This record gives sequence, C-alpha cells and structure tokens, in this order.
Amino acid sequence: MFGWFKGGDSSAVTSPQEPGRRDDSAALNVVKRLARSISTVGKDAAEVRGALEDTQRVVQAQGQAMQALARQLNQIGQAQAAIATATAQSAAAVQRARGALGVVGGEVVGMATTLAQVSDAAAEITKISLQTRLIAFNAAVEAKHAGDAGRGFAVVAEAVKALAGQVESSSKAIVSAITSLQERIDRFSAELTENAAKPSQIHAAFHEVEHDVQRIATSAAESGQQMSLLNERAHELEREVSEASHGLKVAFDGSDRFLRMSEELVEQIAESGVEVDDMPFIRAAQQAADEIGALLEAAVRDGQISQTDLFDEQYRPIDGTSPQQHATRFCQLTDRLFPAVQEKTLAFSDKIVFCIAADRNGYIATHNRKYCQPQRPGDTVWNTANSRYRRIFNDRTGLASARNTRPFLLQTYRRDMGGGRFVVLKEATAPISVAGRHWGGLRLAFNF
Repeated sequence: MFGWFKGGDSSAVTSPQEPGRRDDSAALNVVKRLARSISTVGKDAAEVRGALEDTQRVVQAQGQAMQALARQLNQIGQAQAAIATATAQSAAAVQRARGALGVVGGEVVGMATTLAQVSDAAAEITKISLQTRLIAFNAAVEAKHAGDAGRGFAVVAEAVKALAGQVESSSKAIVSAITSLQERIDRFSAELTENAAKPSQIHAAFHEVEHDVQRIATSAAESGQQMSLLNERAHELEREVSEASHGLKVAFDGSDRFLRMSEELVEQIAESGVEVDDMPFIRAAQQAADEIGALLEAAVRDGQISQTDLFDEQYRPIDGTSPQQHATRFCQLTDRLFPAVQEKTLAFSDKIVFCIAADRNGYIATHNRKYCQPQRPGDTVWNTANSRYRRIFNDRTGLASARNTRPFLLQTYRRDMGGGRFVVLKEATAPISVAGRHWGGLRLAFNF
C-alpha cells in the first residue's frame, strides 16, 4: 500500500521533487483527514446511540407501566365479576325474601282466622254464662220460696251464679284481647299482602331494593363492557410498546455496530503508523499504564500488598452511598500510588477530562482528585458528578476498557454527569499488567 512511517516522524517525508513520495504525502494527508472525519462520525454515532439508549429506557419504563396497568385492569375485572356475582345473589335473596313474606302473610291470615274462631267461642261462652246466671238466679228464687228445705240448693245456686259471672268476665276479656289482636294482625296482614294499587311500606321498600340492585347490575354490566374495551386497548398499546422496543433494539444494535466500526477504523489508521490526532493521547495512556503497572509490581515485590489482595474482587458495599460505592483490599494502596501518575497525566492536555485506572471489572478505586469528593447524603445528582471513586463502571465502555489486552483501544461514548447531563468523550485505553498478569486498564478520556 502506502510507504507510511511509524510514530509520525516528519523527517521521513521526502522532497517535493520526488513524485512517488509526493503521492505518499498526499495520501497521508487524505488518510489524516479521513481519520478526523471518521472521528466526527463516531461522535455523532455516540450521540445517536446515547439518544437511542435514552429512548430505550423510556420505552422500557412504558412497557413496565403497561404491565402494571394490565395487572390493575385484571384486578378490576375480578372485582367487577365479584360485584356481578354478589348483585345476582342479592337479587335472588330479595326474591326469596318476598316469597317468604307471602308465606308469612298466609300464616298471618290463618292466625287471624283461628283467632276469629276463638273470639266466636268466647262470645258463645259469654252467652252461656249469661244463661247460667239467669238459671242460677231463678234457682235461688225457688230455693228461697222452699224455705229451710231449699237452703242448701240456694247456696249452690249462688256459687253457680258467681262462677258464671267470673266466666262471663273472662270471656269478655278474651273477646276484647282478641279484638285488639285482630286489629293488629289485620294491619300486619295488610303490610304483608302485596297490593299494586296500594303498596305497603314493606313491599315498597322491597321494590326500592330490587330497583337499586337492578341499577347496580346494569352499572356493573356497563363497567364490564368499558373494562373489556380498555383491556383490548391496553393489549394493543402493550403490543405497540413491544414492537417499538424491538425496533429500538435493532436501531440500537445498528448504531452500536456503526460506532464500533468508526472506532476500529481510527484504531487501524493509528496502528498503521499514521500520526492521527488521537496518537498523543494513546501514547499518554500507554505510558501511564506502564507506570502504574510498575508501581503495583514494586508494591507486591516490597510486600506492601499481596497478589491476592491486589486482585481482590470482593466489592463490599459502603453503607449510605448513592450511587453505590464499594471498598476492596487494595483501595488504600491505590489511594497512595495512583494520584502521582493520574494527576500528572491529567495535566498533559487541557482536553483531558479524566485519567483513571480501573481493575478488570471496571472498578475505580481511586479517581482524579477533583472527582474524589465525599458524597453528600441524599444528593445523588451531585454525587454522580463529583464522587466517582470507589464505584463500578461496568457499562459497555467501562468493561471494554477494563478488559482490553490489546496495545490500545479507542472508544467514543456519552458520559453521564448526573441530572440528565451528558458529554460526548473519546477515550484511549491501555492495559495494566502486574508480573505478566492482566490487572485492568488505564482510561484516558478527552474532548473532541
């Protein structure tokens, strides 16, 4: 292909009098411009990917909301079914009660007839008592005419007369009580008897109950129809959300591939030896990675830390932190060793945003000093932007940087600054090794 040089040594470019070399120089300029264009495209792709990611989160939230709505609609449907069942049971109970009223009414009528018979019997007893008293009176008169011979008979006649009087009084009391009871029974019977022309209060109350039960049944049926329509619409929305989510995933995967393609193109151009704009940052990342690797090797060699503790993956959550922070057995060592390298590299260019070392799982024990502010309780937005140490960044970019073992890796991504704020950065990564064992990666992020 072209006779490209390594390391961007400008002395390798020949004089204008040599046509072949002039072509190479022109080609190199074209490649550099192409690299810049690809880098810009990568930035746009990162922004598109970020926007798709935001939309995907919204759609996922909508999907979860639709699922919750479906559960609630199902519960409402069950409640409506219970209302319909209870309403039908209530209507049946009213009918049974009205039937029972008819039976009671019939029994009351029978009771009234029986009481009338008792009243007639009592009246008859009263008549007989009157006749008995009259006979006893006549017998007493005759006994008086008989003189001493009729004295005993007179005593019996008086006793009969007194007894007849008592029977008469009792019979009259029975008749009076039955008359009063008969009036009450007649009124009660009138209440129990259903008369469309003149409805009783109890039957009017039952009619009102039946009417209300029917209204409830009608409303429940209408509500059930509305719920059925709402369920259908909810299922349609759920399908639409699912289709949108699928479409977003396809677009997201496509943007991801497009972004990675642009990154790989710039990487390949840089690997070919062309001095692209990102090369100074790539070399700075590689140098910082080598320095940190050497510091960690010396720490293990000098007994400052064991290899087991240096490769500790037991991330212990720190209580009361948001976003969640974690501690490991190598935090104190990195707090002591890393700042010297990280802060020095941070000062390499004013375009550099951060320079940090992450273990192979994306855990940042020690960040740059300006991002190592103690968390403010309850202020997650501020903490997200200013307390970025002791945190695990295992997103696409974070894990790719942490687990990269190639000489360098270039990535473009949106950095979450909290509170809905994002900034598009480019990142150069170089692997950190300790005694031949991959520990993590040096992440150098810079602005376009």
